[in-house]
Amino acid sequence: MPVLLLLLFSIALSVGIGIVILVLRSRQGAENPETGLVSTSFQEQPCTFRWPGCWLAIRSTNPFAVQSALRLHNAKSCSWIEGLACEEKLFIAPAVKGWILVMGSGLPDPSDDVDVCFRFLIQLSRKLGQVQFFSANRVLRYHAWAKADRGRIVRAYAWAGKTLWHQGPRTPAETELGLKCFDYLEVPDSGVFSQPDVLSLNVDKVPFLAARWSIDPGRIDARFLQMERGIAGEPHWRY
Repeated sequence: MPVLLLLLFSIALSVGIGIVILVLRSRQGAENPETGLVSTSFQEQPCTFRWPGCWLAIRSTNPFAVQSALRLHNAKSCSWIEGLACEEKLFIAPAVKGWILVMGSGLPDPSDDVDVCFRFLIQLSRKLGQVQFFSANRVLRYHAWAKADRGRIVRAYAWAGKTLWHQGPRTPAETELGLKCFDYLEVPDSGVFSQPDVLSLNVDKVPFLAARWSIDPGRIDARFLQMERGIAGEPHWRY
């Protein structure tokens, strides 16, 4: 009998210790060291909201500095759901892992005027430092990505039926992802019917490039989206 009681006590003690360890680990994983919110499962619970077709990633943790640099009109608090649904002209998201995302129909479109996009990124990066731009249209197969730092374009590529913008050396991330960047006046090879379309592959890989350079909006923890709010408004510039 004493041996049996000792065995039962040992089993109960082991189970108790196991429960304590699980609770401690769950608490440690519940907070992001940068935001104080859930984010260690950042890649485990991707957001289920609509992936934006165009966005900025700005190296900053201060949304109000971004708001000031953009000089938003009619600024107001806005939820992530509204922002990702592109219901606002511009939506400044709260900081995630040292980056602030900006999205909305108020961002310049290289396919409309690539020079406007160039000037916009130059001016914004002079105020905020590193600014990245991403655009992907799966229907038209238009795509673009650019990285500006302190008023200088480090790397940029834009395609909209033809190469509109090709500046700076290819980054290692582009090479690793196999992104195809055509030179000016270069015509894509139609290829074999059974082969994947190069332009469509480029579009699909834009979020992966964003993840390598900064952050992919489609991989943000859904719990973080529900808890935090950003800033919405209208752009002051004219195209």
